[in-house]
Amino acid sequence: MRLLKQLVPVAVVAFVGGTIVGAVQGNALLTLLLGVATAVLAVFVYARVVRWSEHRAPVEVAAQGAARAIARGAMIGVALFAAVIVNIALVGGYRIDGWGSLTGAVGQLGFMAAAAVTEELLFRGILFRIVEERTGTWMALALTGLLFGLSHLFNPHADLWGAIAIAIEAGGMLAAAYAATRTLWVPIGVHFGWNFAAAGIFGTEVSGNGATQGLLHGVTSGPALLTGGEFGPEASPYAVVFGLLLTVVFMWLARRRGNVVPLRRGTTATLAQ
Repeated sequence: MRLLKQLVPVAVVAFVGGTIVGAVQGNALLTLLLGVATAVLAVFVYARVVRWSEHRAPVEVAAQGAARAIARGAMIGVALFAAVIVNIALVGGYRIDGWGSLTGAVGQLGFMAAAAVTEELLFRGILFRIVEERTGTWMALALTGLLFGLSHLFNPHADLWGAIAIAIEAGGMLAAAYAATRTLWVPIGVHFGWNFAAAGIFGTEVSGNGATQGLLHGVTSGPALLTGGEFGPEASPYAVVFGLLLTVVFMWLARRRGNVVPLRRGTTATLAQ
C-alpha cells in the first residue's frame, strides 16, 4: 500500500504536467515555465506523500545541497552524452550542419526538467527505494532498470533493442547513482544533463521521440547499429558501454560508502545516509 500511496499521486502529476508541457511545445517560454512548474510540483507532492506514508523527513529530496548535487549530476550527464556523440562522430555517424535553434533549446530546458524529475521520483525515489528495502540493492537495480527500459517501448519510434539499451545504460546507472549518494538530486541531474545534451545541445533523437531542435543542427547517418537509428544515440553500443562503466563507478562508491543493501526478505533495510 505504501508503494501505491506514493506512486499514484506522483504519477498523476507526471501525466498531467507532461501532457500540458507537450501541448505547448511550440512556445519555448511556456514550455520552460510549465516544465519547471511540473518538476517543482512533483517534488513537493513526493515529499508530502513520503512524509505522510512513512512518517519521516524526505531527506532524499532535502533542499540543502540540492543545487550543487543537481549541477554535479548535470555535468556528468552532459559529459557522458558528449562522449557518446563524439565516438559516433568519429565513425562518421554524426555531423554538425550549422547552428540550430536557441528558442528550441530553451524549450528543451523545461521539457527535460519535467521529464527528468518526474521519472526519477517514480523510478528511483519510489520504485527502486521501496523494492530495495525488500530485495536488496542489486535485485532492485535489475528489476527497476528493466521496468524503466520497458516504459520507453511506448515512445513513437521505440523498439525492443532501444528499450534494452535504456534499461542497461540508464535504468541501472541512475539507480546506482542514487545508491551511491542516497539523494535523488544527483540522478535527477544526470538524467537532465543527458537528455538536454541529446536534444538541447546536439539536436538528436531522444528515446525514439523524433528529431529535436537544439543549439546545434545535428545530422545522424550511417548504420543504425552504431548510431541508434530512429531511437537515437541512446540505442548506440557506445551509450550502453559508457552507461555500464558509470554504473560500475557508482556501485563501487556505493559499496565503499556502505550503501549497498544485502538481500533481505520481509524486513525493512536500514540505509546508510
